[in-house]
Amino acid sequence: MSPETSPTARALLTLELLQAAPGITADRLAGELGVSERAARRYVEILREAGIPIESVRGPYGGYRLGRGLRPPPLMFTAAEALGLVMAVLDGHHDANDPTGPIGGALGKIVRALPEPVADQVEAVRRTTAPAPDRAAARPDPATTTTLVQACSRHRRVRLGYRSEAARERVIEADPWAVVVRHGRWYLLCWSHHARARRAYRIDRVRDVEVLDDAFSPPTGLDPVAALEEHLAVGWEYDVEVVIDAPADAVARCLPRALGRLEPLDAGTTRLTGSTSNPVWYAEQLVVIPAAYRIVKCPEIQEAARLLGRRLLAAGEGADPRFVPDSEV
Repeated sequence: MSPETSPTARALLTLELLQAAPGITADRLAGELGVSERAARRYVEILREAGIPIESVRGPYGGYRLGRGLRPPPLMFTAAEALGLVMAVLDGHHDANDPTGPIGGALGKIVRALPEPVADQVEAVRRTTAPAPDRAAARPDPATTTTLVQACSRHRRVRLGYRSEAARERVIEADPWAVVVRHGRWYLLCWSHHARARRAYRIDRVRDVEVLDDAFSPPTGLDPVAALEEHLAVGWEYDVEVVIDAPADAVARCLPRALGRLEPLDAGTTRLTGSTSNPVWYAEQLVVIPAAYRIVKCPEIQEAARLLGRRLLAAGEGADPRFVPDSEV
């Protein structure tokens, strides 16, 4: 720590050390602060005078720890902990029980600031809850995410080191429009100068980020979630067109936007256009439409729909799937 650091700054750092390491000794506290043990004890007293309850235990296993009171002490989070908590809320993080990680460490600070009866209940939940991991989730590095969020906010172009799904490394310059979380995956919605088109890059595949001096203006009236959903529906191997005997607003309520674009044809008919790399999956998504529909483009999806239809008919008639011909499943 710099010798010019103010007593107030050292007192705040003392509070952070007490939160992070309950039972910290005076000599270790002094070492972290870069002062004598006598000065370290003085900073503890400054916190006590400010109304922050600090307990001290004598003996070889003693040290300082934050006490409990009616008014919880201020919480001081590192940047990684603060962003980690936000990311945890957005995508259902499952590392909350790891005290060495940013999520577990930040949650531990909150628990230690709670009144003891409440803290006991929280700890009981942490010990007994067994969350099922989301296999589709892909959580990016918090520091990388922070840099991209700041670049979006400041409207600054970025240079990305990116690894594709095929493990191909490349460098991309892009105007970052927004960071979007979708089904446990984090995307950077942007304009790619490399592709000269709108793109959505998985942030967990970003290896490094450099913020450039070039400024840009994002599209007016941009809806990041809608734009991402529309982008994910185009550019795949099989182009699709479906005509649905229902108004567009009714269809929109039951179909994910990732299937494609909805366009009213008349008062009671809607056209769905999109693309996919998985015809079977696409045909399965269409089944939820509460109206008649016709797949007018894409023989692969038409065939997948026929096979799916035969399976559904067999299930409705109680047929034994073991005796359904392979060509029909």
